[in-house]
Amino acid sequence: MPIRTNRGRAAVYRKVWGWPMRSPTHFVVILVVVAALILTIGILIPQLSGSDDGRPGGAAASTSSGDPTTTEGATTTEDQEPGDTEGSGTTNLPTRITSPPQRPTSAEPAGEALDVAESWGKAWVDHPDDITTEKWLDGLRPYTTEEYLVEMATVDPANVPATKVTGRPKATESFTSSVTVELPTDGGDIAITVIDTPQGWRVAFYEQVG
Repeated sequence: MPIRTNRGRAAVYRKVWGWPMRSPTHFVVILVVVAALILTIGILIPQLSGSDDGRPGGAAASTSSGDPTTTEGATTTEDQEPGDTEGSGTTNLPTRITSPPQRPTSAEPAGEALDVAESWGKAWVDHPDDITTEKWLDGLRPYTTEEYLVEMATVDPANVPATKVTGRPKATESFTSSVTVELPTDGGDIAITVIDTPQGWRVAFYEQVG
């Protein structure tokens, strides 16, 4: 039978609102129903609005679609030619190649180099018993580099085994800037290295070879 008076409606409303308070069981049932409604609304609203933000993997799909390394036509490091830096976040620096030392250019022995070697040899064997080291070095000085003259100053002339040159100088190795000359003496052959300096050809090294 329809309720036609306001007093009747108010009595019905009081009965409905008062129902959850009648016992703890009623109250728990109401909480479960409300929670279910809220959860249902939270699931339905994103689906009805067409939003994909709530779906698992949505963020990953967005990230994948925006990744420049997976786009069609992207250039990878393996596809680039050596030294090609276009389209790459890093710069390929050229590898430094060390050139091998160049071999000296061979040349005919300069006549002046042979003359200097012979003159130096004659001064080297000239060491009478009473000669001093300083006087012996003075005889070598015009034909010797300043650097090698310092080394020769450590030699005692009395220890030089030869006393005279016994033959002509002979070039055994010749380049544009240096010549190795073999000179025979009565104390054995010596190999003399003569180099081209701003002051002319000068002896830079010697050793006994026979």
